[in-house]
Order: sequence, then C-alpha cells, then structure tokens
Amino acid sequence: MINTNRLILRHWQENDAEALYKYAKNPAVGQIAGWSPHTSVAHSLEIIRTVLSAPEIYAIVPKATNEPVGSVGIMPYSNAQHDTIPQSRDMEIGYWIGVPYWGQGLMPEAVCCLLQRCFTDLDIQTVWGGYYDGNDRSRRVLEKCGFTYHHTETDKISPLGDVRTEHFMFSSNA
Repeated sequence: MINTNRLILRHWQENDAEALYKYAKNPAVGQIAGWSPHTSVAHSLEIIRTVLSAPEIYAIVPKATNEPVGSVGIMPYSNAQHDTIPQSRDMEIGYWIGVPYWGQGLMPEAVCCLLQRCFTDLDIQTVWGGYYDGNDRSRRVLEKCGFTYHHTETDKISPLGDVRTEHFMFSSNA
C-alpha cells in the first residue's frame, strides 16, 4: 500500500468488482485508452483476477471515499509492441480514472507517486507512457509528471481492433 496526500494506492481485491464496474463501464474511460467498457460486475471481477492482479498494478482509492475509482500500474515492455524502445530496466505505465474524478489532479498525483517508486524502490531506469491521438488528458498527466516526448507511431492496431496513432513519452532516472 502506498499513500499520497489524498490517495491510497493498493492492490485490487475481488470485492472491488462492483466499484470497478461502476467506473469502467463508462465508454468515455476505456475506449480512448484502447479497451472496451466493462459489461458487468462479473466482467470486472474477471479483469481484477487477470489484468489487475499483476504485482505493480494498484487501485486508486481517494482517502475521502475509500472506494477504488481508477487504476495505475507499471508493466514490462514487450518488443512485439514497441520495437523502437529498449527493454533493460524499462517499464511502461498505464492509468485511468473514473469520469467523476477527472480534472481534480488525482491522476498526476498517483502517476508521480508510482514514478517515484519506480526510481527509488524498484531500480527502474526509464518509464514509458503512451497515449493515442485525441487522448489529451492522458498526455497532460504525463507532462505534469515530467515525461518528455520521444516519438509517434502511426497505423497501429489498438486492442479494440481499430487503427490509431500512438505517441510515446518517457521519464528517466539517468
């Protein structure tokens, strides 16, 4: 568990499925990031058991509500996905937050906190963040956390099967 001024970052639990569904069913949240809206509490539970169970993926829980309202996490890079990015001691950060919490500065708070963990506790050299064209909120989070633009890849097939342009930024401990 990691604490910030306003947030608790903790591992997802199976009893978070209802809260996850509440926020992840909104098409405005996942589609811009390349994933489908959740279709049921059971679907959210399956996502918790599979995708969100990785060691460095955290539920974002505002201290004021004690309810998970989003997620932030790091995962290793895959050469198949990102041919132009080196892999040694590099990780990729991903994040989202429910619509009612947009514009409150919670996501930069969570991302900056996890970025500090990467560089201080996990001996990560570089953290990469990507966002699709049109996802200006995601780009702004990376900028607010000190990420630098690196490159753009066009004609990429998203997990939803459509063709998109993806931009990449990085933050380095070097």
